[in-house]
Amino acid sequence: MNHLLRFALILLTFNSLQAQSLLSPGGALRIQIQTSPALSWQLFLRDEPLTQPAPLSLTVEGMEVLGNNPVVLKSETQSIQRNARPDVRQKSATIPESFNELTLTFKGDWGVVFRAYDEGIAYRFFTTFQKEQVFVTEEVCAFRPAGCKSYYFPEEEGFYSHNERVFQPTAPTDLDETKLASLPLLAVMENDVKILVTETDLQDYPGLWMRGAVEKNGNLNGVLPYFPKTTVRTSNRDIQPVDRDYYLAKTKGTRSYPWRLFLVAEKDVQLLNNQMSWLLAEPSRLNNTAWIKPGKVSWDWWNALNLQGVDFRTGVNTETYKYFVDFAAENGLEYVILDEGWSDTGNLLLNGAVDMDALAAYAKSKKVGLILWTTWVAIDLGFYQILPYLKKWDIKGLKIDFMQRDDQEMVQFYWRMAEQCARHGLLVDYHGAHKPAGLQRTWPNVISFEGVFGLENCKWDTRKRIDPEHDVTIPFTRQVAGPMDYTPGAMLNYQKNDWSPSFNRPASMGTRCHELAKYIVFESPLQMLSDSPTNYRKEPECLQFLSKVPSVWDKTVPVAGQIGDYVIMARQAANGLWYLGAMGDWTGWNLKIDSKFLPAGEYEMEVFEDGLNADRNAQDYKRSVRRIKSGNVLELGLAKGGGYVAVFRRL
Repeated sequence: MNHLLRFALILLTFNSLQAQSLLSPGGALRIQIQTSPALSWQLFLRDEPLTQPAPLSLTVEGMEVLGNNPVVLKSETQSIQRNARPDVRQKSATIPESFNELTLTFKGDWGVVFRAYDEGIAYRFFTTFQKEQVFVTEEVCAFRPAGCKSYYFPEEEGFYSHNERVFQPTAPTDLDETKLASLPLLAVMENDVKILVTETDLQDYPGLWMRGAVEKNGNLNGVLPYFPKTTVRTSNRDIQPVDRDYYLAKTKGTRSYPWRLFLVAEKDVQLLNNQMSWLLAEPSRLNNTAWIKPGKVSWDWWNALNLQGVDFRTGVNTETYKYFVDFAAENGLEYVILDEGWSDTGNLLLNGAVDMDALAAYAKSKKVGLILWTTWVAIDLGFYQILPYLKKWDIKGLKIDFMQRDDQEMVQFYWRMAEQCARHGLLVDYHGAHKPAGLQRTWPNVISFEGVFGLENCKWDTRKRIDPEHDVTIPFTRQVAGPMDYTPGAMLNYQKNDWSPSFNRPASMGTRCHELAKYIVFESPLQMLSDSPTNYRKEPECLQFLSKVPSVWDKTVPVAGQIGDYVIMARQAANGLWYLGAMGDWTGWNLKIDSKFLPAGEYEMEVFEDGLNADRNAQDYKRSVRRIKSGNVLELGLAKGGGYVAVFRRL
């Protein structure tokens, strides 16, 4: 009887397998799958529809469309509860996983797996064709919301993109077939439930994007970039498709395809700790990951290598980088990046500005690791030519830039390079990149991704979009997909009307405490200190905080938040210290929170909070130390574009 009851909770079967339902472990979410006359899915929350029936199909050359008039041969279910331990602790040391799964196998050697979590649902195709190679020519992946109020829609101009977009609230009636978005994107339903659409386990296949519908009714249709037929090299860093083939992917006949994810949050804060994208990715292929060291980086490019009070000409040269190494060593920073200019952009073996032998020896003596920037073109062509030098210089990782695509050919590069770097003990930070889509679990040496509208845009964004409102939107959108190398750390901070872009002396919008809070709210296991060592040394209190704040976490507790308004996150470090970070938009907020996220006890609390005049001078802040007990109410006063940081040390 217990077995039958458990089976009924997992799977409800009607009409000879023509309609099936799969419940989430807690029973709130339900996927209803129709198999006649064509395959479709629909999502319910407590029996209220969140979506309308949406088609799903896969077209493989020489086969009937997988999804049209399918014949179910077998229906299998399972229920899983387990804990995963990530090699790189972006959010937590342990990730609990609980889901119910339905696998439908259809006549014709194919099937679909559906999974229902309490945090959302997912599905993926699989094929078992007895063919070494097949051509996938189309995939139908649709999103049909039932009562969508708005989208946070990262609109793109085309498939050739760095995927650095602003998530602007957009009315569904403003989206037609000309509107294209990269993922993730977020739907706000009429009952304020949020559904985030993304994908994971993206392997040997193009990335998924979304377009609006002709009817402008809020429906979205998945689109994918076709395989590049002809490309043109427009510079020593850019290879752009100019003509595409008829197929999406040339791939194995027996394989699983990427997961399509629809993450559900009744409260905005539930998005902040959703790890389905990581959980559904293929587990790590590495047996030994002890060499993978997260950490913080002194970065040269954003601050234009501007130093003051030195007796040498600053720039891309040995003396300047030794200074950066000294700064990193003095403050316990694990790495220094040598960005564009350390070598010829098109040929990594051509270098004259930096004495790499001398710099590498100096960095090693100071116990600071070096990470080298490169274009994807240069490293793809020259990896094995430069490898002996990477070994000789004891290089710890590569920052690989300017891919700007996620067609199958480029996704293959991501995986190929991740494996090559792992084989030789190199970290990878992908810039000019698509969103994270599971690669960071399978190859955990891939430690961060850009694919985010980050601080570098302060150097040129005349439209003033890289602002606090953006900062309190991306934790609920882009960051849900995985780590984001936003590159925070500005020590020159301004209110909106005082700010202007500057390439050589960049500054951020928002207060100093807003900037400090990014190190707690934003997630990147390879976290940048993007400003000049000179500017940090002028701010010893802030530098002391930045030198100690971790880049990975043992526990994450989303405390409060409203997308586009404010966000408050609590995190525990491996050493037991707790950190609290809060960021607000341009409104200004007075927030009260319960400190029950802290284990029972009394704590010394070090606080950085906006000064009384931070609304006029964004660099105004106040540092104080006080005592509290777990459960005490904390009052957070955020100025316009403000922030708040606290470090808790148990007494």
